[in-house]
Amino acid sequence: MSGQKAAKQRIRQMLIRRLFVALLLLAQIIVIFLTVASYTQLRWVWNLFTVLGVLTALHLLTHNQPAAFKISLVFLILLFPVFGGVFYWIFHFQTTTIGFRKRLRNIEIRTTPAFRHFGEGVENACAQLPESDRLIRYLHSTRGFPVCRNTDTVYFATGAEFETSLLDELRQAKRYIFLEFFIIGEGVFWDAVLAVLRERAAAGIDVRVVYDDLGSFLSLPHKYADRLRREGIRCEVFNPFRPFLTSVQNNRDHRKIAVVDGRVAFTGGMNLADEYINQKERFGHWKDAAVLLRGEGAWSFTVMFLQIWSFLTGKQEVCENYLPDRSELPSEDAASSSAGWVQPYSDSPMDRENVGEQVYLQLIGNARRYLYITTPYLMVDSNLISALTLAAKSGVDVRIITPYKPDKRLVHFTSRSYYRGLIASGVKIYEYSDGFIHSKNMIADDLTATVGTVNLDFRSLYLHFECGTCLYRTPSLSAIKQDFLSTLERCHQITAKDCKANPVKSILQDICRLFAPLM
Repeated sequence: MSGQKAAKQRIRQMLIRRLFVALLLLAQIIVIFLTVASYTQLRWVWNLFTVLGVLTALHLLTHNQPAAFKISLVFLILLFPVFGGVFYWIFHFQTTTIGFRKRLRNIEIRTTPAFRHFGEGVENACAQLPESDRLIRYLHSTRGFPVCRNTDTVYFATGAEFETSLLDELRQAKRYIFLEFFIIGEGVFWDAVLAVLRERAAAGIDVRVVYDDLGSFLSLPHKYADRLRREGIRCEVFNPFRPFLTSVQNNRDHRKIAVVDGRVAFTGGMNLADEYINQKERFGHWKDAAVLLRGEGAWSFTVMFLQIWSFLTGKQEVCENYLPDRSELPSEDAASSSAGWVQPYSDSPMDRENVGEQVYLQLIGNARRYLYITTPYLMVDSNLISALTLAAKSGVDVRIITPYKPDKRLVHFTSRSYYRGLIASGVKIYEYSDGFIHSKNMIADDLTATVGTVNLDFRSLYLHFECGTCLYRTPSLSAIKQDFLSTLERCHQITAKDCKANPVKSILQDICRLFAPLM
């Protein structure tokens, strides 16, 4: 009974804190609004702000950013010509955002050469993988992501499989454990992981944890990082959520990375919370996926983690200090050479290079026979819509699975507005009848796939820190394909008739779609 009381008290404290934050944010919006309104009582100030709104709209239209964002912001300025321009520039020229971008860029410049410790020559990989040569070159040119051959891969189609493998690998750690997740939630899954982390930390292993403050806002108590530190676990909170209006709060760490000794790495859609292993039911059955990389490819995720860790701590990490023991990596024998190639990648909203979107565009463009996609959300820019419709019209079997039971009703309502055009172009869309599908997979032609954290929505594609891995001719591709086909049996296909909407619903969906980039 005392345990239940303690749990209720923690929940009450979390809700009070979140309510306090919400009220402070609302108060700041009201203050800014009233301040601007008071000055615009003067005619010349009103005219000045109106001109500022027009110039802001021109700036947005000529600025290099996704068209959907431009349309949403310009529409808001047209709707509120005086306030729109002022609010935009208040957020655009914040020192917090500028400093955030500069510090991260300096770290990436310093640490990017560390990726080169593993991987084979790009030219050699492209010669052997002609169907993916453009994607390989692109990822290598953006931030030097290597393509690695001596890496075994294992695909997990359920949270239970992922949990078992993760715990097993964590127990075998000899030097370090690095965990970076968007959500950590107290419960069965995290308790099991935490027990291993405590034991390994007590044995002298370097254990580090990063979680996103907003992602874990409702699932962890306040100052939870301090609790972990007291237990010998080094912990940092990404972008602590503060009750101040700042655009940098949009940029969340949505990545899921687990690294053990630089020889094993995990990524995918799984967070460390009970719904991911269906210990807690939310929105019906939770369907997710992850992938394990054992070998050279794991090193890329090690570097990615150390980049974020350096950013959060302000201390320069020497990546070479964490190089794995090569004797524990798969050797260049016949078995490893038949394991295919992997190319892990990350995406940052601070460099204006939309890596996640480009990976999807390349996979869609390269597909010749089929393209299978699973995604929890379907709100995309015109580039991806055009690519999907072109592929379907060109004879590619394009199939997309989305949830039937959404975690965000407004987002799901908006996602369905994209169905009509895609279905009309020949794209087949299915909803997962058993509940919520959270995996972010794309596979084409039994040759190439990506498994990672990137949703098909604006936040993942343009605002969040993300990661994933491309898989080229790996044996795990057959498991990814089979998982899709098995999941398809538990789905129902959405038809053009299902997408019909009365005039009121249609208008509401159009409005939601207009503001989809801001959701």
